[in-house]
Amino acid sequence: MHYAALASGSKGNCHAFCDGERTLLIDAGISLKQVRLRLESLGLDPGSVRAVALTHEHSDHIGAVGVMLRKTDWAFMATPETKAVVEAIHHIEIPAHRWIPMRAGFAVDWCGWRVHPFTLPHDATDPVAFRVESGGFNAAVVTDLGHPTALVADHCRDLDLLVLEANHDVDMLRDGDYPPPLKARILSRVGHLSNAAMAELLAAVLSPRLRTVVMAHLSEQNNDPELVRVVASQVLRGWRTSLHLAHQRDAFLLEPPSALAASH
Repeated sequence: MHYAALASGSKGNCHAFCDGERTLLIDAGISLKQVRLRLESLGLDPGSVRAVALTHEHSDHIGAVGVMLRKTDWAFMATPETKAVVEAIHHIEIPAHRWIPMRAGFAVDWCGWRVHPFTLPHDATDPVAFRVESGGFNAAVVTDLGHPTALVADHCRDLDLLVLEANHDVDMLRDGDYPPPLKARILSRVGHLSNAAMAELLAAVLSPRLRTVVMAHLSEQNNDPELVRVVASQVLRGWRTSLHLAHQRDAFLLEPPSALAASH
């Protein structure tokens, strides 16, 4: 299983998992053109995309859904509540044959994979994160949450790869130029995960199995990639876990876990 960070940040989010035959996208926050270009740049076949799993309805996660609905035959994984609000935002209707209904807490079997949505504390209608399991490989994409919960930690255990939000440094956010209501929203318990909260969650779920961690959804105004790297590296000190930072504009591809393990 390959993982690709196609885009991550407040301007658009999209992650991909590919087993060589099929690709699942997590979120659709960048254009269809960019999805295809970035997959091709990484040596992945855009024609292998079969479905898009939608975490919630904020624009940086669903911006391309309308175009994808018109110009592809991809299916959409979403809870009924998220599907309804996405349809209202885009003035579209996702037909039944292209909708894979999801419900937080209940896994769905898809093309031999197990896709398990779980609830996040975020200011959206029915926000979820996704845990993906296939062929003994376990991964999760966990972004857009205001604080780490016991439920989230439970779903982040026994993973080979964890994509985890490190949105902001609290002091940078408080001292920055954002208007007070936006600062309050980000800092709330249904906002975004700070570097300190990220470190707390990461420390709680570390295990010898976790070989790869990707820091995601970094704020360009309220965080510093090097600071994120330092904070995460302090948690990972002594563990044989590789650390990567996802970017807004630069896609990257990670090797399958067996290859990563052999490189250590």
